[in-house]
Amino acid sequence: MRKKIILACLLLVLFSFISVTAASAEPIPNIDIQVGNSDKGQPGATSLSIILLITVISVAPALLVLMTSFTRIVIVLGFVRTSLGTQQMPPNQVLVGLALFLTLFIMAPTFSAMNETALQPYLKGDLTQSQALDKAAVPIKTFMFSHTREKDLLLFMKYTKMEKPKDYQDIPLTVMVPAYAISELKTAFQMGFMIFIPFLVIDIVVASTLMAMGMMMLPPVMISLPFKILLFVLVDGWYLVVKSLLLSFNT
Repeated sequence: MRKKIILACLLLVLFSFISVTAASAEPIPNIDIQVGNSDKGQPGATSLSIILLITVISVAPALLVLMTSFTRIVIVLGFVRTSLGTQQMPPNQVLVGLALFLTLFIMAPTFSAMNETALQPYLKGDLTQSQALDKAAVPIKTFMFSHTREKDLLLFMKYTKMEKPKDYQDIPLTVMVPAYAISELKTAFQMGFMIFIPFLVIDIVVASTLMAMGMMMLPPVMISLPFKILLFVLVDGWYLVVKSLLLSFNT
């Protein structure tokens, strides 16, 4: 059952990616949804399918966050906004939307490989559900393993007391996903720390200057904020941040 849910979630994310890329080339097809008892099988099969579908839809966002580049991107963008001290500018919707489209851009080769090796053969009936799951797991495991620290993998492998696998493809997703998640958290916080340093220097300089001038009642944030925004704009900060994120996934 766990494998079926993971496969359905991966296929749902992949369907969304394919529909976005193909929307400009093909017209939207007509969709006809009917709810009723199936002529074949047990009477409760329809209700069970609906429950399973709702479960898949609720789990899909978690897979998008933990199995793709979304985690690192949204954390780094959050650090940028916090270091600038602009409160809710840019708003959360803008940061999440930018992180989502950057995720689709970075994960495009992985999703394409999943589509060619697993989804299309499964839709054509050439592969069974379990075979499609195994095929779909290969590209996503390759992506996650390339950005996962060995220390994090060993942590979960030792906890489950599993034997050392011959290849990283033998590592189950239940071990790979949490190891990849905590590796992404560390990488994102490292990048966020480097982003904080220049803005912290500006805050220190402004606070020291105001203290030397005797302006103790004037909040340093009011003076440092325009300088931080000016510095960020002059160096083309958003370009540098996005470039650093893209390059971090090429290593």
